[in-house]
Amino acid sequence: MTDAAYTAPGADWDLAARRLLAKMLGEFAYEGIVAPEPEPEPGSGPRPAPAPGDTAPRPYRLSVADDVTYRFTARRGPYGHWRVDPASLTPDGDPLRFLARAHDGLLRLAGDTTGHLIRELTATLAADVRLARGAPSAARLADLGYAELEGHQTGHPWLVANKGRVGFSAADAAAYAPEARVPRRLPWLAVHRSLAEYRGVPALARPEQLYAEELRDDTRAVFAGAVAAAGRDPAAYLWLPVHPWQWDETVATLYAPQVDAGLVIPLPAGGGPADMWLPQQSVRTFLNVSRPRARSVKLPLSVLNTLVWRGLPTERTLAAPAVTGWVHGLRDADPFLAEETRVVLLGETASVTVRHPLYDALPGVPYQYRELLGCIWREPVGPLLDAGERARTLAALLWTDAGGRSLTAELVRRSGLAPAAWLARLFAALLPPLLHFLYRYGTVFSPHGENAVVVFDGADVPVRLAVKDFVDDVNVSSKPLPEHAGMPADVRRTLLTEPPEFLPQFIHSGLFVGVFRYLAPLCADELGVPEAEFFGLVRAEILRYQRRFPELAERFALFDLLTPRIDRLCLNRNRLYLDGYRDRPRRPHAAVDGTVPNPLQPT
Repeated sequence: MTDAAYTAPGADWDLAARRLLAKMLGEFAYEGIVAPEPEPEPGSGPRPAPAPGDTAPRPYRLSVADDVTYRFTARRGPYGHWRVDPASLTPDGDPLRFLARAHDGLLRLAGDTTGHLIRELTATLAADVRLARGAPSAARLADLGYAELEGHQTGHPWLVANKGRVGFSAADAAAYAPEARVPRRLPWLAVHRSLAEYRGVPALARPEQLYAEELRDDTRAVFAGAVAAAGRDPAAYLWLPVHPWQWDETVATLYAPQVDAGLVIPLPAGGGPADMWLPQQSVRTFLNVSRPRARSVKLPLSVLNTLVWRGLPTERTLAAPAVTGWVHGLRDADPFLAEETRVVLLGETASVTVRHPLYDALPGVPYQYRELLGCIWREPVGPLLDAGERARTLAALLWTDAGGRSLTAELVRRSGLAPAAWLARLFAALLPPLLHFLYRYGTVFSPHGENAVVVFDGADVPVRLAVKDFVDDVNVSSKPLPEHAGMPADVRRTLLTEPPEFLPQFIHSGLFVGVFRYLAPLCADELGVPEAEFFGLVRAEILRYQRRFPELAERFALFDLLTPRIDRLCLNRNRLYLDGYRDRPRRPHAAVDGTVPNPLQPT
């Protein structure tokens, strides 16, 4: 590719591009994909590498080709983090041009990976520009409700192509992406019970109990009448919503024989006003903005975004209510969780799973074809909050407005607390329930920015934690523990298991590396809390918990969070080198490549 083939972008695009290239260089360097070198001192030898704890900006260089070297300034941080200054990038700040220059030399990418990655990066850039135009101030964002706040988030901080959404057209992105912020109705289907199965927690043991809470009386009458009008027995069918895109692009085609046979029946809109729904950051999960107390719905979407196709695996959809029942049971029987931390567990309380007659019987086909149709109903956070409380996803704390002010800084200002005191309250809200599940029950959530929800009091002080996405992101110890004796068989079959020494990695990678790695430098810049002090507060909260429960000392050693080094999970390396864009029969997992120093272990 020649540089002359490029047209100069507009200012908004250039700013978004520079930020994306800075993120790409930083994350690729963190994962060991590229190795920037310190820029030599003029007229002298090489610059020494920054000492641990030295976060001053330093000049670096990265040779991409014989005649192209990128130069930039960057700060280093805990976990080997790189924070590249977008304004310092030369010869340009274009991530697409960088990829075209580096793909077959520096990066050694396969041609198909390069082609698809350019598409994902371009889609991500386009979404970033849409988000930046008209973005609210941090003060305005702090006033938004939970559902509205989701439409302003910028996506996964670690994954570079975090809004690629392969499968969406430009019109699809404008209609269905979270940043489009377009409320819409969801169509419903009736599916014959020979294809569909219902599961619910005991309070929703029968589908009629769910439908009575989620659908108006007149809507249920319309649905039943439509099935009867097709010459079918309404009692032989289950109802579920479907993503409009999924119906048009996937279900109507791949279930065409079942539609023709009357086993899948599109349902008319119900009587009276219809509920309107907004997509969350996961794209496939919708919040009911017409009735905020109604359950949210998680729907399969045959779109490739971040690491996986966003479908619903059959076995996990079936097991979701049972997993919720088990996790809720642990909490409800434990006074520390239920009464002291008062952790909110947003249960996946009901599900409808729809099998495909052919694909589900072919385990060797790409996994996306076994995740086509179904629904999981999840408890909403609003009704579980006390008066005066409000909820925000943890990811929102990383949001920064056009003036460089973060939502975190705005919330600290409103709280009236000193920054370090506010952060201590944040860690006291987040960590104790996560640590208790890990140490007491050998069970770990994946508390990344989207799954972890911070509950604030009326003064915007963090007070407790809400967690969601159990069936996909709960892992348990593969070493038998007495606390697992009462685990139901279907839960045991479904939940992923890991060796005890690896379980802490989910907290490290999901929370510490995946969120705190970015929040710490933000707090250093805006709040004056040095990164070393930030992680010292995290360590102090862990030690406080351990002093509280000395009887768990063996578990502290078994599930050791304070080791000198931790495995380096590599999310971008997975896309570039392991799974790429090839269809696989099983979902991919994050790669592990080397280790990084653990800032929770003092040097």
